[in-house]
Amino acid sequence: MSTSWRRTEVAMRLRTLLGDHLGTTALKNGSIRSDMVAFDFAQYSPTNKGFKPMVREAAFDVSEMAIVTYLMARSFGKPMVLLPDVVLARFQHGHALYNAKAGKLAPRDLKGKRVGIRSFTTTTGAWLRGILANDYGVDLDSIEWMTFEDAHVAEFVDTTKRAPAGKQIVQMLIDGELDAVLGEKSDHPDLKPLFSDVAAEEKAWFDRHKVVPINHMVVVSQAMSEKHPDAVREVHRLLAESATASPAAPRFSRDEMQRSLQLIIDYSAQQKLIPRAFGVDELFDNATRALW
Repeated sequence: MSTSWRRTEVAMRLRTLLGDHLGTTALKNGSIRSDMVAFDFAQYSPTNKGFKPMVREAAFDVSEMAIVTYLMARSFGKPMVLLPDVVLARFQHGHALYNAKAGKLAPRDLKGKRVGIRSFTTTTGAWLRGILANDYGVDLDSIEWMTFEDAHVAEFVDTTKRAPAGKQIVQMLIDGELDAVLGEKSDHPDLKPLFSDVAAEEKAWFDRHKVVPINHMVVVSQAMSEKHPDAVREVHRLLAESATASPAAPRFSRDEMQRSLQLIIDYSAQQKLIPRAFGVDELFDNATRALW
């Protein structure tokens, strides 16, 4: 696919996928600008609907990207590289539900249960399965997984059971067709958190692992990184400046990012989403590695 960026008298224009996050507001509303690069923002709602075009068609020069999608894309040689810029990070325990009408269900009770997840390869799903397997001793292979979408990376072979066409994941849980779901929230009175005291569980998990789970970072096309590393450095500078403009934006030191990335790499390899555990440095190239 031909590259989309082009030099103008003003700036290099970059096709960009970037969601509305606390740390991206200043960049997206134009209060932070550059003479070197300008962003043509694509409109996808939710933003994750743009990840598939980026992975499969190299649709953007700069793109927000779920970290597990990036790991999988990397394993299949997709032409993109990671920037050390986190746009979404959160603890995951609150994104798992069960139907209390069917009786109490705890993480260790999931053996043999029907568990729904939007796609088996979602980053939230990978974090939660890693937590279930490594902190609660859950045998992930003992669960009947039901999914609703395919992976962003076309080459991944999904062996999970696909939900019937037209079915909605939360409604299936309400109707008793699923025992639990991962990656969802709901205020329905019958649906309760799988982790009974979410705040306490998250604190205990952080105390144990010293990790804040990263969900979304930013990638650039490999062609742009190789041919215009100066523009890549400028994109990173703008992202960092935009994040600094919001006190509530995700903050990661190099060590904190290293720990979070290594853990999700290990979880992804354990779950066979990627063929081996990468070293964190492998996720970057010469241009982006120097930006840490």
